[in-house]
Order: sequence, then structure tokens, then C-alpha cells
Amino acid sequence: MTFVVTENCIKCKYTDCVEVCPVDCFYEGPNFLVIDPDECIDCALCEPECPAEAIFSEDELPEDQKEFIEINADLAGKWPNITEKKDPLPDAAEWDGKSDKTKLLER
Repeated sequence: MTFVVTENCIKCKYTDCVEVCPVDCFYEGPNFLVIDPDECIDCALCEPECPAEAIFSEDELPEDQKEFIEINADLAGKWPNITEKKDPLPDAAEWDGKSDKTKLLER
């Protein structure tokens, strides 16, 4: 099992989760973070750190977020690794909680 970054991270990209990850399994795109499922050790440290509540364990993933299992796996192989906390996107607070953001994901 792995943890999965879901839609609410899009256009927010808080990186609090990155700082607590003991295996550095987060990868960074222009407006989203992903977790590499092959590197995640299921420690659960990242989930409570996400201010946007966008991280779920795979077995607790909401039905409408299942596509993010594949999105995380795919993009983790393409994007650079991130290991240190950065500032969130400038308008992160405005995007937090908005629905239907998947189409805004910049790959």
C-alpha cells in the first residue's frame, strides 16, 4: 500500500509533507506534488502534515480520487525529487478546497 496525493493539491502545492518524509518519495511538478508508490514505505507521516488534506492512504482513497493512483505513479517517474519544504503557490489559499481542479494539472 502507498499514500496518494489527490486533486486538492493542484494549484496549492503545500510542501509540509515533504519535510517529514523519511524516504524522500515526493516529486514536484509545476502546480502539484506526487508520491512515488514504489518508494513510499507507508509510514503515514505525510498525511497529517498536509494543510490541504490532499494525501490519503490508498485503501482510504475517496472513490472520485482513484485516478490519482495512476497519476502519482506516472508523474513520479517524470518529475524531479523534492526533499525540502518550499513556499506554497502564491494563491494556494484561494484554491484550497475548490473542486474540479484535475483539468488544471500542469504536467
